[in-house]
Amino acid sequence: MRYTAVCKWMVTALLATAAASAPAGPLLVSAASSLTQAFREVAVSYQARHPDVEVALNFAASGVLLQQLDKGAPVDVLASADQHTMDLAQQRGLIGARRDFARNSLVVIVPLRNPGAPAVTGLADLARPEITRVAIGNPAIVPAGRYAALALQAAKLDLQAKTIQTQNVRQALDYVARGEVDAGFVYRTDAALMPGKVKLAFEVMQGAAILYPIAPSQRSANAVEAARFIDFLLSDAGQAILARHGFLKP
Repeated sequence: MRYTAVCKWMVTALLATAAASAPAGPLLVSAASSLTQAFREVAVSYQARHPDVEVALNFAASGVLLQQLDKGAPVDVLASADQHTMDLAQQRGLIGARRDFARNSLVVIVPLRNPGAPAVTGLADLARPEITRVAIGNPAIVPAGRYAALALQAAKLDLQAKTIQTQNVRQALDYVARGEVDAGFVYRTDAALMPGKVKLAFEVMQGAAILYPIAPSQRSANAVEAARFIDFLLSDAGQAILARHGFLKP
C-alpha cells in the first residue's frame, strides 16, 4: 500500500513537471506593419538561439492589433508603432510592463520615375492643385496616419479632398511605388525598402520622437518566453538587427 502510494505520488509529480515544462504553443508576436522585415529577421535569430521555441508573427496596423488583443486573440507580445495604442492597451489592462525598443521618423515619399511631377519639398506643396492624390494611413488605426493628420493640422492644411486612406503604412508605400498616388506618408524605414521605385521627398517634423513600445500580453500562455523575447529585442543583438533595417535606438 505504502509503495503504491509513493509510486502514484511520483507519477503525479512527474506529470506536473512535464506539464510545467512543456511549451504552451508558438510564441505569438503581434507587431506593427512597419516592423515586418525587421521582426522576421529577429524571429529567425531568436529561434536560432532557442530552437525549442517557435515564433509566430502577426503583422497589421497597430490599431488593428489592439482590436485583436481586446477581442481575446491569443497574443503573447504586442509591439506597436506608437505610444497611443499602447496607452489604450494599458488602460484596458491588456498588457504588462512596456518598454520602448526603437525610434523612427515620418516622411513623405513620391514616385521615383515620374519626370513630369511637380517638386515636393514640404507640406505646403501637397496642397498644390497638381498634387491630386496623397496616401495617408487611416488615423483611427494607423499611427503613421495619425502622425500625418497631426502634422497637417499644425500646418493648417486640409487635404481631405485628395486623401487616399490606407489600412496600414505599407499600403501607402505600395500606392506610391505603383504611381497610383502623387505622394504618401510613411516611415523612413518603409521608404528605404523601395529605393528604385520611391523617393524620399522630405521628413515631417514632429513635436515628439516616434517611439515604438513593446509589452507582454496579460493573458499570455507563454509569459516566461514573452519576457525572454522582449529582452532579446532590447539586447545588443536585437538592436543590431533593428539598426540594419533603419530603426534607431529609443
